[in-house]
Amino acid sequence: MKKIILLLLALVLAACSAGATTDYEKNLAKWNDANISHYRYSLFIGCFCAFRDQMPLTIEVKDGEVVSMTRSDGTAVNSTDPSYDIFESYATIDRVFLKLEADQTGGADEVAVTFDSTYGFPVNVAVDNIKEAIDDEISYQISEFEILE
Repeated sequence: MKKIILLLLALVLAACSAGATTDYEKNLAKWNDANISHYRYSLFIGCFCAFRDQMPLTIEVKDGEVVSMTRSDGTAVNSTDPSYDIFESYATIDRVFLKLEADQTGGADEVAVTFDSTYGFPVNVAVDNIKEAIDDEISYQISEFEILE
């Protein structure tokens, strides 16, 4: 009986993933199917921003909540940091997917993305908000992804 239930579950999950049509949808399904609840990664945000020297951030997430966020020098990022809201918007893989979706569905003129082949999360994203504008581009890279549980 247990084997039948596992087979049915596998078929349902495959059907959900099979319905995805875009790279974004396929990789979001891959990420969700992985069901990773506790992880750590490095985040590098590249832009014409004052916080460039603080990159990369190391972020730990458990059950969808940020456990810790530290700058490249090891100091903690807290809510009084002037860049906290920006950092917080990339502080979980789910939030990164939301940012990417917003950019791809009309928020930016050009978006280039590559996804992790194993878990599906975005590893390199380059966003040009206004094609003819200067210094409006932003990029972000996720590296050193590690499952903690």
